[in-house]
Amino acid sequence: MDTALNIYRKPAEAHVRRLLAEGELPTSDLSPLHLEHFFACGPIDAPQGVVGLELYGNVALLRSLAVSTGSRGNGHGKALIAHAERYAASQGVREVYLLTTTAVEWFERFGYRRIDRDSAPDVIGRTEEFSALCPSSSVLMVKVMPAK
Repeated sequence: MDTALNIYRKPAEAHVRRLLAEGELPTSDLSPLHLEHFFACGPIDAPQGVVGLELYGNVALLRSLAVSTGSRGNGHGKALIAHAERYAASQGVREVYLLTTTAVEWFERFGYRRIDRDSAPDVIGRTEEFSALCPSSSVLMVKVMPAK
């Protein structure tokens, strides 16, 4: 748990769904398996933000970063991204991928770079988010994790 912002693992599904719906992000593929690698910040009974990871060996898909409207601009998104990246690195992840339609510039500030969708690793390309949920106009981005 990150005590400065109270970041914790496995938030309640209802809270995750609420925050994702508020951020107009997909929820139809969420399962208990996905929630295993979700993190939230704020009070446990009313989180202010969430982020999820799908881990596939040495690559991961960062998905579902959402911060409640009233908490935006307070560094919650930045803290959640940093926490998710540290967790991913601790699990042996070398590259973190994401898809976005609205936050390309925001993610670029944290070291993510745009890449062609055709260059996605097969395992990322087979995810529900990549293959069905996110529109083909979504930008694929990647961040290479620093070597330990």
